[in-house]
Amino acid sequence: MFRGSFVALITPMTEQGQVDVASLSKLVDFHLKQGSDGLVIMGTTGEAATLSLAEQHAVLQQVCQQVNGQIPVLAGNGAMATSDAIEKTRYFADLPIDGYLTVTPFYNKPTQKGMLAHFQAVAAATDKPVLLYNVPGRTGVDLLPETVAELAKVPNIVGIKEATGSLTRLTALQQQCPANFLLLSGDDASFADFMLAGGHGVISVTANVAPATMAAICQAAGAGDVERVKTLDSRLQALHRDLFIESNPIPTKWALKHMGLLQSDFLRLPLTRLEPINQSAIEQALQQAGI
Repeated sequence: MFRGSFVALITPMTEQGQVDVASLSKLVDFHLKQGSDGLVIMGTTGEAATLSLAEQHAVLQQVCQQVNGQIPVLAGNGAMATSDAIEKTRYFADLPIDGYLTVTPFYNKPTQKGMLAHFQAVAAATDKPVLLYNVPGRTGVDLLPETVAELAKVPNIVGIKEATGSLTRLTALQQQCPANFLLLSGDDASFADFMLAGGHGVISVTANVAPATMAAICQAAGAGDVERVKTLDSRLQALHRDLFIESNPIPTKWALKHMGLLQSDFLRLPLTRLEPINQSAIEQALQQAGI
């Protein structure tokens, strides 16, 4: 269902701060041609926090129309309040998306019991598949394996994007969740090892700029070709690191503009453009990746 290299897609913007429809179309075409296995729209990397619901819907609608079923499209529907996450889920219900990526509530730090109830309520608001998303470094809460195992009993909760970067966490999830429960990495720096340890895929920032290589790593891991996985991933290590030299997606937008895929690297406040002092690091990382 949701396996391989999924791109946590950025949202292109004009210098005036509006969604750049032309650049969005160019990016989607780029990923279709480069072999990405799926797209995640309106996640953290997509700056969903600074887009209105109407803007998010319009972006999703454009992407779905252009993809036209060629690869899966997932929509981010996370929110601090369960009621807001449900509202967002229902607001996107008319779109031909393939599922939702639902991050843990952030800032208000719910308990495991609270997160269990939250995800159960959000999943009940849709018939579409739901992927959980655990990223403690951003949200301030950690969705533990035993809670994930309980949520795996919900028929349309089909997997998790696990961004702790811990292979010990992966092992715990493998031990406690059903074999068909999808385990996707949310940490580019460790995803190759995650895949070789039995993970099913990745939802990636790096794939914005190196989609073909990320997809090839996933394919090699699935085939058990450890040497090819290590060789390909070694080319991307600088990107994995330096695309987070400032807050995501600041460096990624600069890189995509540098590559000629964006007209502007504009971000809505409170995010600001990449500092000039960090630009050479991104250039060098792109060169190391053969881009």
